[in-house]
Amino acid sequence: MEVSELIKKSPIRVFENSIDGGLGRGNLGVFTSRHGVGKTACMVHLAIDKILRGESVVHVSFGTNVEHIMNWYKEAFKEITDSKSLDAAFDVYESIRTNRVMMNFSQESVGVDKILNSLETLINQGSFKADAVFFDGYKLTIASDEDVKKIKEFAQKMNIEVWFCVSPARQNVEFTEHGVPVTMDPYLSMIDVLVGMHYNDENSKVIMTVVKDHGKSMPHAAGVALDPATMLISE
Repeated sequence: MEVSELIKKSPIRVFENSIDGGLGRGNLGVFTSRHGVGKTACMVHLAIDKILRGESVVHVSFGTNVEHIMNWYKEAFKEITDSKSLDAAFDVYESIRTNRVMMNFSQESVGVDKILNSLETLINQGSFKADAVFFDGYKLTIASDEDVKKIKEFAQKMNIEVWFCVSPARQNVEFTEHGVPVTMDPYLSMIDVLVGMHYNDENSKVIMTVVKDHGKSMPHAAGVALDPATMLISE
C-alpha cells in the first residue's frame, strides 16, 4: 500500500470531517477525560497522521518520560502499518523521526513565556517549520486565563495548530456525560475544538464526542472511537 492510500483510508479523515475539516491553523483543540482513558494515544495517532501527510510536529511533554512517548510513536506506527503492507515502511518511519521534535518541561517550574519562547526559537532559528504543537499533560484547568491567551496568540502568530490533552489537576472533580471535567468551563471561550472522551463498557471502546466545534456548542459524535486494544483511533 502507498502512503497516499493509507492517509486516505485513515479514520482521522472521519474525525476531521466531524470538526468541519480539522482544527485549523491558529486554533486550540483539546482532548479531555478522566485520567488513563487514552488522550495521549489519540494525540500520537493524530501526530503520526500529520507527519505522513508531510507536516512537522512538536510534541511537548509535561512530566512524562520522553523516551516512553517516543516508544509510543514507534508502537502506534507499527499498529497502523502492520496490517496494511505499507511500501518502504522503514523509510516512512524515518520521516516520523525527522519530522517530529520532542520537548519536555515541568509546568510547575517553567512558565508559559519560556515554553513559548523555546518553541519560537526552535521554529524560527532552528529551522523546524512546525505545523502543529501537541501539549501532552499540560494542566490547563489550573492555568491562568492570561497563560491560555498567550498560547492562543502564539498559535495565531506562528500559524500553527495547538492541541492539548487534559485531565483534571484536582481530586473529586465533577464530569459531564461526555467525559469533560467541569473545571474546563472557564476556558471554553478560548478553545476552538473540545473533544470529550469516556469509556463505554458495552462495546469496550472509548467514546469520543465533539463537545465544541469552532464556535458551535452542540455535542455530536466524532464518528470514531479509541480502541483500547490497539490504542488507535478507529471507526
